[in-house]
Amino acid sequence: MNLSKILLLVGIAPLAFSQPMAIASESSLVFEPKSGAGQGKHIVLIAGDEEYRSEEALPMLAKILSQSHGFKCTVLFSAAEDGTITPNDGTSLTNPEAIDKADLIITSLRFRNWPEESLSRFEKAMESGKPIIGLRTSTHAFNKNRLSNFGKKVFGENWVSHWGKHKSEATRGIIEPGAEGSPLLHGVSDVFGTTDVYEAYPPADSTILLRGQVLAGMTPDSKPAEYEKPRTTDKQPQGVNSPMMPVAWTRLNSTESGHTNRVFCTTMGAANELENESLRRLVVNGVYWGLQLDVPSKADVTFVDEYKPGFYGFNGYRKGMKVSDLGLGKSMPGEPNPAPTPKP
Repeated sequence: MNLSKILLLVGIAPLAFSQPMAIASESSLVFEPKSGAGQGKHIVLIAGDEEYRSEEALPMLAKILSQSHGFKCTVLFSAAEDGTITPNDGTSLTNPEAIDKADLIITSLRFRNWPEESLSRFEKAMESGKPIIGLRTSTHAFNKNRLSNFGKKVFGENWVSHWGKHKSEATRGIIEPGAEGSPLLHGVSDVFGTTDVYEAYPPADSTILLRGQVLAGMTPDSKPAEYEKPRTTDKQPQGVNSPMMPVAWTRLNSTESGHTNRVFCTTMGAANELENESLRRLVVNGVYWGLQLDVPSKADVTFVDEYKPGFYGFNGYRKGMKVSDLGLGKSMPGEPNPAPTPKP
């Protein structure tokens, strides 16, 4: 008696037995491109932070980049074997081999300590000169491993301090004088975000695009904050807005292997901040710039699917959400992490 007949006698479908390696839940997302300027280019977006909801933000950006601009996009996560997203697991990275095929990498990472295979693939991509975009905590993407200085080395800065007051002083993006003609700022105006300004000192070889005005509240119409605080670097006091800290810049990073990364970094980029159209457009423009493509005069950054991100905060992720819940045509399940009650 053959195997199929034996299986039918015991009530097991032969097809189910013949595909034992099939995985019930996806561990990464692949968005095949529609037509657009990005045809033939592959972007790998890497989500992995405990606080700013990169697992919500990066699939949204990947949908825009693939469906509206023609880039193939792969999104990698911190996730369990069954596809459940686990932002607090700093050792996890799904499908790291996708990094090898990236033409550009977008990171939204915080203090990751990946296994050697993942670290090596990322390091090789960086050393090969691939363009890299870093959002928010990517200045301190790694910890307790040889890439711990990645932010300082590549983006030009690492973690310094919360310059504005966390969760009570929002950020208004102010275009740097002289940067108005930059293609990265095409269609960018009225940048606003609810995260606070980071203290940051990009090196002299950086081109600053936006500075962050510390606001005395959490709404776009909040007035600029007016107080002094000491800089971490030399302990000397200065007004929090005089000068304002950089929040978006570019630079060319020379690797040890003799290649050059085109680098765009912004210390904004929490999932709920990317509801701001101009901030989304700045990131999309950064992709075009990084790949040396003509930046659109006003890139389409309309949401492809419903986008209701949670407010940032530790342990504020959607419990039980799976990678497969974030595919094309889907909206995030459950309720978003609520914003805190404004302080009087």
